[in-house]
Amino acid sequence: MTSIAIVTGASSGLGAEIVRQLAEGAFGPLDQIWAVSRRAERTSPRVRPFALDLTDPASFDVLEAALAETPGARVVLLVINAGFGTFGDFADMPARDNADMVRLLMLAPVELTYRALPYMAAGSRILNVASVAAFMPQPGLATYSASKRFVLDLSRALDAELGPVDIHVTALCPKFMRTGFLDHPGADVVAARMSRLTGFEDVKRVAERGLRAAREGRALCIPSADMRALYVATKVLPYPLALAVERALL
Repeated sequence: MTSIAIVTGASSGLGAEIVRQLAEGAFGPLDQIWAVSRRAERTSPRVRPFALDLTDPASFDVLEAALAETPGARVVLLVINAGFGTFGDFADMPARDNADMVRLLMLAPVELTYRALPYMAAGSRILNVASVAAFMPQPGLATYSASKRFVLDLSRALDAELGPVDIHVTALCPKFMRTGFLDHPGADVVAARMSRLTGFEDVKRVAERGLRAAREGRALCIPSADMRALYVATKVLPYPLALAVERALL
């Protein structure tokens, strides 16, 4: 058997940190770590880079073919982390940006899961990187927050479906981290507001907690205590009231 971990969005930020921790044994012995990103580079002998744009449907065929060509391929861990967000009102966003967000944040997890599942077995895990933005609709991040809600709901439903065969799906919901995600226009204003309210997540800590939750087969991982409280609040408060509170705080 060739044990494989696949990580998307692996060239920087959280994805790069997850690859680093996997290479150091954070998920046990692995024969190969497939690092998928638009700009791929080999960072260790066991890391196999794939330079792919996951908004292009052909990229999924490439990964599926690579699995088929690998003797005894067993996907032990699939980390779906690739993503981006644009900040501002929906009507002001380029149509291509919103469409690419939907392709990358919603279609890609569906496709990647379909392609990887035939190579999974009892004990395999899927770690989907969602966001605290998934907890409720976010004006100014409309498509992003809706897409991350899709990731959260898909993950929890798949965990319920696959759990009986010991394949578990974890939704990881961090708050903002200081990564390339905040390099987009308008992000500096949002980042300044969020830092006043909640501060930033530490990338290393998020990776550690996400991988631990996946190992343990937990359906949901919210690394920060304040965001766990927010999650509960969004379950209790009507959306208009929750939105008013958020806007008052920001």
